[in-house]
Amino acid sequence: MSVNVKPLGDYVVAEPEEAPTKTASGLYLPEKATEKPKVAKVLAAGPKATQIKVGDRILYKSYSPTEVKVDGKDYLLVKEEDVLATLQ
Repeated sequence: MSVNVKPLGDYVVAEPEEAPTKTASGLYLPEKATEKPKVAKVLAAGPKATQIKVGDRILYKSYSPTEVKVDGKDYLLVKEEDVLATLQ
């Protein structure tokens, strides 16, 4: 996937995952009841990002990312130091 945002330094551009709208037992959750996911897929990485690469799924700090909208799509700009873990 090509993204029109090129991160600088140790920032990464990530696409947030959708919050689940249905519980395991089949109940649908209203939008206000769902917690924002803190997991995203990395679409681009800056030149100084050493431990994160494109395609990684990351877990990031709640209040650290900068949310941007480019060409109608929502993206996150996250500093590498604010990434808590990569997910398998």
